[in-house]
Amino acid sequence: MKKGTMIIDGYKIAYEGEKNILEVVRKAGIELPTFCYHSELSIYGACRMCIVEDQWGGTIASCSTPPKDGMVIYTNTPKIQKHRCMILELLLSNHHRDCTVCEKNGKCKLQDLAVRFGIKGIRFSAMPDNQELDDSSASIVRNPNKCIMCGDCIRMCEEVQGVGVLGLAYRGSKIKVTSAFNRQLAQVQCVNCGQCTAVCPTGALHVKNETKKVWDVLSNKNKRVVAQIAPALRIALGEEFGLEPGEIVTGKIVAAMRKLGFDEIYDTGIAADLTVMEETKEFTEKFKEGGTFPLFTSCCPAWVRYAEHKYPELLCNISSCRSPQQMFGAVIKEHYRNTREIDGRDTVMVSIMPCTAKKFEASRPELEVHGERDVDIVITTQELAFMIKEAGIVFNELEAESMDMPFGLASGAGLIFGVTGGVAEAVLRRCYKQKTAKTLKEIIFTGVRGMEGIKEAEIDLEGRSMRVAVVHGLNNAQKIVKLIKSGEKQYDFVEVMACPGGCIGGAGQPIPASAGTKKLRAKGIYEVDRTSQIKRSEENPMIMALYNGILQNKRHLLHVSRECHACKKE
Repeated sequence: MKKGTMIIDGYKIAYEGEKNILEVVRKAGIELPTFCYHSELSIYGACRMCIVEDQWGGTIASCSTPPKDGMVIYTNTPKIQKHRCMILELLLSNHHRDCTVCEKNGKCKLQDLAVRFGIKGIRFSAMPDNQELDDSSASIVRNPNKCIMCGDCIRMCEEVQGVGVLGLAYRGSKIKVTSAFNRQLAQVQCVNCGQCTAVCPTGALHVKNETKKVWDVLSNKNKRVVAQIAPALRIALGEEFGLEPGEIVTGKIVAAMRKLGFDEIYDTGIAADLTVMEETKEFTEKFKEGGTFPLFTSCCPAWVRYAEHKYPELLCNISSCRSPQQMFGAVIKEHYRNTREIDGRDTVMVSIMPCTAKKFEASRPELEVHGERDVDIVITTQELAFMIKEAGIVFNELEAESMDMPFGLASGAGLIFGVTGGVAEAVLRRCYKQKTAKTLKEIIFTGVRGMEGIKEAEIDLEGRSMRVAVVHGLNNAQKIVKLIKSGEKQYDFVEVMACPGGCIGGAGQPIPASAGTKKLRAKGIYEVDRTSQIKRSEENPMIMALYNGILQNKRHLLHVSRECHACKKE
């Protein structure tokens, strides 16, 4: 670890382990502007907004230059100011500046920096280029006319997610970010994770907004609008209203949604409890009787889509359980199947999710029952925040309200699904025969918690060793699959979440303000679990009521048949 001292704007600043000048400058309390720098991605150095001046008058890209002992730099000289303003003007000259109707209005980094540096006019002629909008995806909209070539989406898709459907094409003034052969996103192997939208600094990539559909059904008296709230919302939505990451706002969310006009508001956590019951049953049967291992989790639709594209031979290893979103939709639709004749209202299932891939998942035909979608509309945490603001609701002044019954009760095990390692921990809680507080603490220290990209644990289950792996980020999933296929690693149970951090880091969540945001969200999720009176899924009284009621002889509603290429060949 390199140590030393730099002189930044006349002040001595010690550094220890910072990998570039940019990090040292930020350590000194100076916020250098950037477009293409993200600490979790490789260094790109394309935007040049982070340049600093050395003692000899030379300019340096601070993101790609390591610190040196004794180095003298200046961060805000007239030369630097002129360069940054010039860069912004050039970017804006080739940018569709319809900011008032842009999805990223108010959250656009280009817009923010233009205000910060006082750009009041553009001296350069706009380049005539009206590229076609791509809204073919169920989850993501791509507007090439707003792209500033920062490369963030390309590196996120390739380095973190291992998907690589985006790249740079052509040269010079004709250069652009596109998919192979300029195909639409729906025609390439995009998994709908939406992480590209989370790093895009402008409106070039954004989550497809479906709030109008929700407003339409809320105003229709012939519709019964039922909502489910995913666990990860309660510790992130508050950020959109100035609250701290990880602050639990479940009650305020319910109160706001009642004001918006939702008829019934439930917790997806109860469906997560169902997932634990079904997935654990599937796993223990294989574990005792022998079967194809490992068993991969099926909660994350981006992971399932990734496996369909890249590892179709592994589909028979993925649990047959539907995701909690789809389980809940199936249960609600079954619950109200015969009520239309009574009150004349159709039931509309609206999911509020941290995940963009859930939009795609809800549209999959194999997840329909009797030709009807289980989940009709999916909106994200950000979209719900838009609706609350649009309605003029003062979120921070709302008094907390409770969810409706009978589907508003979830265990702590179901709620920790929102963070990486949560599914594995919930299954372990179900598998352990001893149901004591001491056992819960022992599970916490098995190694399934934490923000490491790949985690491993080994526990004793009925005298046999159970090997567990937990991964988040699809590139890490790719690494695990390769180790399994090569025989280097053997696991019995593997949890996969596509988004870094799990659902708390979903692309539909508020964009994290700092690297520590996800850790604070995870802490909030575990606080919800810690204060929950029901710790295990099987202890949730509503679960047994569902099995003895709606789901009696209908457990097929909780599962889906996957076409396994390996089995097909046999």
